[in-house]
Order: sequence, then C-alpha cells, then structure tokens
Amino acid sequence: MKALLRKLDKPLLFFSLGMFIFGLVMIFSASYVRAFVVAYNAYQYLIRQGLILIVCIFVFLVVISIPISFYKKLIYPILYGTIASLIAIFFFGTVINGAQRWFNLGFFNFQPSEIAKTVIIVFMGVHYHKIRNNKDNYVLALVPIIYVAIISFLIFAQPDLGTTLIIFGITALTFIAIPMNKKIKKRINLVVFSGLMVLCIAMGFAVLNGKQILTTTQIQRFNFLKPCTRYMEAGTGYQVCNGYIAINNGGLFGVGIGNSTQKFLYLPEAHTDFIFPVIVEELGLIIGILVILIYAFIIYRVLYISRKSSTLMGSIICYGIAMYIFMHVFVNLVGILGILPLTGVPLPFLSYGGSFAINITICLGLVQRVCIDTNRHTREMTLRNKIKGR
Repeated sequence: MKALLRKLDKPLLFFSLGMFIFGLVMIFSASYVRAFVVAYNAYQYLIRQGLILIVCIFVFLVVISIPISFYKKLIYPILYGTIASLIAIFFFGTVINGAQRWFNLGFFNFQPSEIAKTVIIVFMGVHYHKIRNNKDNYVLALVPIIYVAIISFLIFAQPDLGTTLIIFGITALTFIAIPMNKKIKKRINLVVFSGLMVLCIAMGFAVLNGKQILTTTQIQRFNFLKPCTRYMEAGTGYQVCNGYIAINNGGLFGVGIGNSTQKFLYLPEAHTDFIFPVIVEELGLIIGILVILIYAFIIYRVLYISRKSSTLMGSIICYGIAMYIFMHVFVNLVGILGILPLTGVPLPFLSYGGSFAINITICLGLVQRVCIDTNRHTREMTLRNKIKGR
C-alpha cells in the first residue's frame, strides 16, 4: 500500500482532502441549528458526515488498489446491478420530500442514482477502449448511449430532474472528447437529437391531453428569475432569495465562522445544496472565489492525469470524472445564483450527504489509480528503453 500511495498525484490528493475537511467544518457550522431543532443534538450532522468520511478513506484505499484494467471484467455486472437497483427503488425505496430516490440503510440513505453517474463514466471508458480498433462500427459506438437513455429514464421517473440533466451533461461532454470517426459521431448525434425531438413531441401531446409530465415543484423551478421579487409578490423563490441575502450579508470578508444568520432556518438545506451561500456569508466573497478556484485546480489536475494516461480507457474515465465534478459545481452555483433553474444538486466535497461523498471518493480513487497505472507504465517503458540502449 505504501508503494501505491507514493505514486498518487500529490496536488490532487492534498486539495481534495483539504476540501473534504473544510466541508466537514462548514457542514457543522451550517447544520447545528437545524440539528438541534430536529434532533436536540447540534452535532448530529457533524458526527454522521465524519463517520461517512472515515468510510470514504477505506473506500478510497480499496479503489486505488484495483487496477483500472480489472473493470473490463466487472463493468457489465456493475452496470446491470445499477439498473436493477434503480428499478428496485420504486418498490423498496424511501420517499423523502415527494421523491423516491433512496434506500434506507439505517445509518444513512443510499442513493443509487449517484453511483449511476460513475458507472456510466467507467462503462464509456471500458466500452470505447474495447472498440478502439473498430471505431467505424456505428452500432457498437451507440451502445453506451442506449444504456444512458435507460438509466436516465429510470432516474427521471423517481422523479429526479437534476440528476437526469447531470447525467446528460456528463455523457455529452465525455462523448465529445472520445476519438472517433466524424461520420459515426454525426450519425449518433442525429439519432440522439431525433430521439429527443420524438420525446419532446410525445411529452407535448401528453400535456395537451391533460397529463402532467413534470411535478408541480419541477414546473415552478423553471420560473427562476427575480426570486426575491417573486417571493414578495407570489411566495415563490424563497430558497434562492435567502441565498442572495446570505451572500450579501457576507460581503468581502464575511461575518465570521459560525455567525451566519440565514442558517437559522431561513435558508432551507443550508448544509446540503445551499452550503455555498453560508460559506460566503461567514467567510466572505474572497473565500467563496478561492473555493471556486480550488475546484478549477482539481478539475485541471484530473484532466492532466487524463491526458497523461497510458490507455484510452483511463483517459476517458478521468475526463468523464472531470466533467462530473464540473457539472455539479456549475449546476449548483448557477442554481443558487438564480441564473438557471434550481435543481437540488449538491456541491462536491462540501455538501452533506453519504451517497454523494462516497461516490466522489470512488471517482477520485479511480483517477488516482489511473495515475498509478500511468506511472508504472512510464517506468516500465523507461527500463525497456535503457535495456535496448545497452
């Protein structure tokens, strides 16, 4: 294990670990009021997230010990298991806030749709690596898109529009970067576009016939402009408006750690989706900008490892994970700033949540394992060149 740890990308490890620790501090700061009101224990969310992060350490060590090539054998059982869990959620899942997305495991609620994002990324890496010498086969190139459509439908039906859009975004951005015949890509794009058009037309007919495709909450989220004005006039936009107030209260330097006023039950989900406004309120806009810059650096390091990867599979997996982190940060921030509709997407490393924390840890473990495999390959090639030179 020590040999593996030496081969890790140290900057990525350092900043990721730092963000997890910073997130734990901010989760406590943002949640202790709610925790005391709900459970009479101000440390409830801190203890839970702390225990989850301990689990994450073991998960990380397991993931980095498994060679990336091993997923060639495991990916289909994992993929079918993920689809099965998404189907089972409709029969055995726990309903929270009107959505059936979780399995109640006692200690925390497990959300299969979170793991599905990583499974899709790994599957795309494995599949396109396998057909790299058969890139002109249109049917083979289309296979991952079909599985993405199945998984997206199951997640949308939970209902979970935010995760569905995230999966679409990750798949599209990753697919763009895959080296493939341009004609094949154009044909696949045409099929996807045609499928989306048919879906939109079908949804349009359903709406005209009086059927409701989106929930009332989802429909309301498309009215996202001027949240404070809407709250005063119609009672909507409450969350985003209070996020604005928190950011405004913080100014450049913040009101001090633990001194946020909006977390006193004014800002719903202050420790999950809306943790960024609490960070800005307590620590200031400068720290908020620094957090965004750290995200940019983490994404850069993941892309750097992707570019250096010795295999197409490792490269695609790392690139997909970079897009996964980017999509979550982007969708969360534009939602709380009222630039796009609010979708309830958590912020990587910082938001409270067991499934999300474990999944982001798995992703980082996969990236670090690609780094390990690349370093080993580079050393082997160097030794071979030295032997040939003799």
